[in-house]
This record gives sequence, structure tokens and C-alpha cells, in this order.
Amino acid sequence: MSMKYFVLWMVFLSIGLALAEDGKSYYLYVAAESQDQVELVRFDGTKAEVVESISVGVWPVEIEGPHGLTVSEDGKYWYLSMAHGKPYGHVYKYTTADNEMLGRVELDMFPATLQESSATGFLYVVNFNLHGDHVPSTVSVVDPETMTEIERVETGVMPHGSRVSPDGRYHYSCSMMSGEVIELDALSMTVTRRLFTGKQDMTDHDKMKEQDEHAGHDMGSAEHEGHGKKKMDHDEHAGHDMKKMTKAEPDDQKKKKMKNMSHAGHDMSGPMPKPTWVYPHPNGKFVYVANNGTDNIVEIDLENWKVNRRFKTGKGPYNVEISNDGKYMAATYKSEATTAIWDLPAGKELAVIPNTRKVSHGVIISPDSRYAFVSVEGIGGEPGALDVIELKTQKMVATVDTGKQAGGIAFWKIDD
Repeated sequence: MSMKYFVLWMVFLSIGLALAEDGKSYYLYVAAESQDQVELVRFDGTKAEVVESISVGVWPVEIEGPHGLTVSEDGKYWYLSMAHGKPYGHVYKYTTADNEMLGRVELDMFPATLQESSATGFLYVVNFNLHGDHVPSTVSVVDPETMTEIERVETGVMPHGSRVSPDGRYHYSCSMMSGEVIELDALSMTVTRRLFTGKQDMTDHDKMKEQDEHAGHDMGSAEHEGHGKKKMDHDEHAGHDMKKMTKAEPDDQKKKKMKNMSHAGHDMSGPMPKPTWVYPHPNGKFVYVANNGTDNIVEIDLENWKVNRRFKTGKGPYNVEISNDGKYMAATYKSEATTAIWDLPAGKELAVIPNTRKVSHGVIISPDSRYAFVSVEGIGGEPGALDVIELKTQKMVATVDTGKQAGGIAFWKIDD
């Protein structure tokens, strides 16, 4: 083959590959919290459109508040948390084949985000308790086959964002009002480590001294302060496993004790970080936490259990996601109505893109690391929206109206 024909062949091949790539269709579910509606959205690389609007809930005259969404590992089902109940919320199960409801289970107060573990097959649902005093809330473990709650684990105060590690072994959640990221062993269903995500001004010596005075409160600290200790066995340290709190204590004393444990070793004099979202890196070595209260995102080193990097962000970072290729971080800045795209390895903010509505909410990146899909809440009676941003160019390429107060978002599939 001559060089001329070889070049022509390469040109045609590249054009064919580009056309094949553009022929993909991306499907997502988006929840409209103020309308009891979930939209199935299709994006074909150029245009986004609502394929189906699904009415959800069981109360015809009440707004139940669809909040969190996730799709099962096999893609056959999707699950939806309904935040508002009397007083408890629910998680609903639907089939992706026809979007019909298959069942539901009552959980704790205000169930929020949820995800299935590939290691256990269970759903892990954080309960964002908004009632009364700021006391530790819970993570519900649900068997999706029978739609029954099999365990409820106490964690932090107002847990919101939550995700499962790539291998399914650990569940991470962040608690807004105790300023923590919390690691839960998905197999034993116990809390293994917790870490304050704000800045701490105490010296290492002061931290260790306070830890000694509160023995058993946070056994991960000795490890993450670089003292070379291995991960403590939570069975040997009462209080590290939240389920092992004695049942003989009165409820008010138990809640107060657990609240104090949540703050042990933290310098609470500075601004609270109010973490709203957590997302594990695909390599399983880091998790990223959006500190909504202090306008930064922190990278946590899981081996050493400490903050590795801090990314200064725009106002009110809310959700964050990492692309599967590890190149990009996408973050919604809720207070600015923008979405930022970062070069993750370099720690550099590449662009800040205005969203089409006033309140940016959720963000999810397609499995092929090409697009970020952003749910944006409307204000008053205006509809919500789903905005599509191309990661390589950092440009918005499509948008479509959804139901009111678009929030929860979940990726379903890519069709060629």
C-alpha cells in the first residue's frame, strides 16, 4: 500500500470511529423533588430529551420528595429514596424494563443517597435526619431482593452524600453537622473509621493527648497521623463499632455520648466544613469530599486516612464525581449555579460553566469519561433541568427541562 492510500485509509478510519462514537446514546434517571416525578433522559451526543416521565410515590395529594437515585449493578432495577414520610421515609424499587414499581421499604427519617454494593448485593442508604436536636443519624442496609431493612447503623449528624468503594467492600458517607467522612465495612456493617474534613489547628501532640483522654473514640487517628500503626481492630476498642453501644444506657445519654464521640479530637473553633458529598476514586486509593461550608474539596488518602490535598473551589461545592479514567473531577457549586471541571492529577480548575438554572445540584460522569450530566433545580414554579457538559472541551453541549427541583441523578446505560 502506497503512503498516499495509507493516509487516506487512516483518515477514513478516524472519521468512521468518530461517527461510531457519536452514535452512542446515554440514558439517565433524574428525580424532581418538588413534583414526585422521575424523568428518563436520553442524550445522543447532540440532543438531550425526556423519554419518559414517571410518577412516583403512593400519596396522590402529598409531595413525598423523591431525592436519591441509584441503578442496580446489573442495570435491571433502579431505586429511589422518598425523603418525606409520616414521619419515616421509604426506598422504592422499580424495573428499568418498564419503570414499574416492584416494592418499597420504610426506613428512618429522610432517607437521602443510596448505592448497591457489588460485594454484598445490599443497598446502603443514609438517613438525613432533619428533626429535633443534632444527634447522630443512621445508615440503613437493605436487601433489594426482598426489600427489607436488615441492619441500621448509627453514624454521624445529618449524613447526606454517600458512595460505595469500587470493590464494594466499604461504604463512605459524609455527615454535614458533625463535619465527618465515615467509613463503614459493608460486610460486617460496622463503622471502621471516621475523619473530620475541616482544618485542624491542634499540634500532633495535642491531638494524641486528646485521643488518649477519649480512648476508643476514633482509633483511626493514630494511623492517619503517621505513627505507623496498623488499622485497629474495632472489636478490641469499644466505641469504635457504633453497634456496640450498651443498650442499658438511656436514649438521651446514648445520643449525647455518641455526639461527643463524633467530635472527639476535632478543633471545633473554626468554621464547620459541612460536607455534602463523597466520591471514591476509581483506583480505590482516595475519596473526595465536598465541604459545602468552607468552599473546598478535600482528597483523602485511604491508606493513611488523612487529608492529602485541598482544592479551593467556588461558593458552595455540593456534589463531586471523578471520571473513570481518573483525569477529571466535576463539581457543582450550588451557591453559584455553576459546574467546575478540574484536571484531577494536576489539581487545576480548567473551567467553570454556568448552569441553566439558579441552583446547581447533582453531577454524574458517563462511564466512558466523556460527559458530565448535571441536575439543576428550578426556582419557584420554573422547571428543573439536566445540563450536559463535554469534559474534553469543558463546553455545555445540551440541556433539557425536567420536573421541578431536579436533584437526584443516576446513570443507567450506554447504547451503541
